Amino acid sequence: MEFCDKCGGSLMPKKAGSKNVLECRRCGKRKSLKSRGAFKMTVPTNKTASEVIVVDKKSSIEILPKTIAQCPKCEHNEAFWWMQQTRAADEPATRFYKCSKCSHVWREYE
Repeated sequence: MEFCDKCGGSLMPKKAGSKNVLECRRCGKRKSLKSRGAFKMTVPTNKTASEVIVVDKKSSIEILPKTIAQCPKCEHNEAFWWMQQTRAADEPATRFYKCSKCSHVWREYE
């Protein structure tokens, strides 16, 4: 990282025509780069790595993830699960399970 000789602000890479320069964020002073291609400029994209799915009470239970958990009612070993904030914000969330066989719902506190 380089700093401006005039005001001490940080110099940021910028395209000026066909040349790459460093420009002060505070005063706008430009400094040319000594070597061509001294930095690589990338443009951020708004692509996300994964998609967040919001589930409400009207949604089908089949869209929830499954895990291996033994149902206390029928002892089946597969259940859907979700997390919900049921206590104060500084407390951990409560994990709920729903048996994929008998639809019994139980909870687990952290």
